[in-house]
Amino acid sequence: MMNRILVVDDEADVRQLIRLHLQQAEMCVCEAVSGYDAIAQLGERAFDMIILDLMMDDGNGFEVLHYLKEQRLQSLVIALSARREIEDKITILGLGADDYVTKPFSPVELVARVQAHLRRHSSKPLHQTNTIRLNKLVLEIDNTTLHYNEKKQQLTIIECQLLQLFMRNADCVLTKREIYEQIWQHKHYDDNNLSVFISRLRKILEKTTGNQHIRSIRGIGYQFSGDEL
Repeated sequence: MMNRILVVDDEADVRQLIRLHLQQAEMCVCEAVSGYDAIAQLGERAFDMIILDLMMDDGNGFEVLHYLKEQRLQSLVIALSARREIEDKITILGLGADDYVTKPFSPVELVARVQAHLRRHSSKPLHQTNTIRLNKLVLEIDNTTLHYNEKKQQLTIIECQLLQLFMRNADCVLTKREIYEQIWQHKHYDDNNLSVFISRLRKILEKTTGNQHIRSIRGIGYQFSGDEL
């Protein structure tokens, strides 16, 4: 069965560019010209992936993200925006987007990201354990929920997979490329994108446990410490 993708952008040439490349990758593509149009289509049918421009004049992408969250829809989301500041990316990912691509972008790389997310989402996990425990930290994989003492925090799919990788490799130093390839599963390594998710995960851990737990190892990558949990 072909994956169904909804491309949401108020610029016709951008929608056409994305649609042509996705169709070449044998995906079924629908288009929405605004956030309101996207919400209307989401109410009628399910989509595996939404490629969502955030800054549109008529119903922006943030309204679509809020709608997805309110309706608890499971569509994956790749956000498109000209905003490059890391704080903007952290905010957008915190609203539930699974990935972030800055404009202008390479359509080839965008398709690679779409394929990697769909492949990862549809594949069975290598580990059959649905719950990971590290001292008092408990990660429920099936519902992407983090528990610590009496606190509970809902995670996005990427945040859950990233924390799962760290918890399974506690106290080990993981290189940035190693982390990126295991989580995103494509060759277009994006250090800035990884930094955004690390920043987001650190804030979640600090809010939940009182400690960020993720150390930067200069010139190499990151190390997750299970101490003080």
